[in-house]
Amino acid sequence: MGSSTVMALSASPAQGRRTFLTAALGALLLAGCAGRPLDRPGSGGSRVNRVAVLVPLTGPDAAVGRALGNAARLAMLDTGTKAFELTLFDTAQRGALAAAQQAIAANHGLILGPLLSADVRAATPLAQRARVPLIAFSNDRDATAPGAYILGFTPSQAVERVVLEAAARGSRRFAAIAPASDYGQRSMQAFSAAVRQAGGQLVGIETYDAPGSARAAARRLGNRPYDAILIADNVRVAGAAAAGIPGGARILGTELWASGGAGSSTRLRGAWFAAPTEGRWSQFVGRYRARYPGQNPPRIASLGYDAVLLASRAARSWKPGRRFPLGAIDDREGFAGVDGIFRFRSDNVAQRAFEVRALTASGSTPVSPAPTSF
Repeated sequence: MGSSTVMALSASPAQGRRTFLTAALGALLLAGCAGRPLDRPGSGGSRVNRVAVLVPLTGPDAAVGRALGNAARLAMLDTGTKAFELTLFDTAQRGALAAAQQAIAANHGLILGPLLSADVRAATPLAQRARVPLIAFSNDRDATAPGAYILGFTPSQAVERVVLEAAARGSRRFAAIAPASDYGQRSMQAFSAAVRQAGGQLVGIETYDAPGSARAAARRLGNRPYDAILIADNVRVAGAAAAGIPGGARILGTELWASGGAGSSTRLRGAWFAAPTEGRWSQFVGRYRARYPGQNPPRIASLGYDAVLLASRAARSWKPGRRFPLGAIDDREGFAGVDGIFRFRSDNVAQRAFEVRALTASGSTPVSPAPTSF
């Protein structure tokens, strides 16, 4: 695919006043140069702004961290921005705090990352003292702080979206099963709130300690009739749990299903889940594979790309040697990227426009489109 091939992330006419991040997926990048900046000849040293990407490049999460870094570099060269240099720092080798210290000491005025919520908490106080904003790839909304933003896909928004869609289609009595984990707890809090918001009836919630116990948890709900049931786990666990769900009940899932729907259990065919839009993601995957042969990006890789798009857009008003303009991050009109439109709410969590999809034999198909405005 030549350098003239582009993927435009464009706005519809109704979105004309929205501040969108627009990028072309052209021919680019990487080489095994993680940890070094994307140097630009004649950059002028200290007079060029710098953006740090804090991700695990070694250790058990290295594959995810490298994919985020690859996507960030891809966006850097796709946009052709000369407003800043990009440098990757390894959070696994000496810890996220040390990586943040190294980035700030080298005059990086914006931090993208870290990935893990514990790393976000470790790096945030230092970033706050240095007045360097941090846009994390975590989905833990409790890791936010003044100047620290969460870009990841929070389960609460996906749960709310699919529950409200089910209610709009006639479901009134809701049940749920979830793992006894932080993710399960956050999902159930969002589930209960969404059922109340929809004016529905919450008939029961069951939890389980291990994936193999999910079917038993579903069966424990058997004497409490429901119209719809949320399974707050991945597709594999949901498929096993579905054997304990009576026929006629609508099965609902979370954003976890977006990365594992293809070839799912026949019991889940027609089940709904909410997730970012698929179209731009498919195009992103194609370009990513073209640049990094043999590599398939995990679903979270899009965050690295979108974070750089945001930085590139905001950097238009970022004068060299000045602090990064926080007001650009807080733009209430929102932005657009691989995962559709998003903006940061007042709690510094990314608010996203999810679509609802139904699982099929080959993957999934849209049921309700994502909103085009907030």
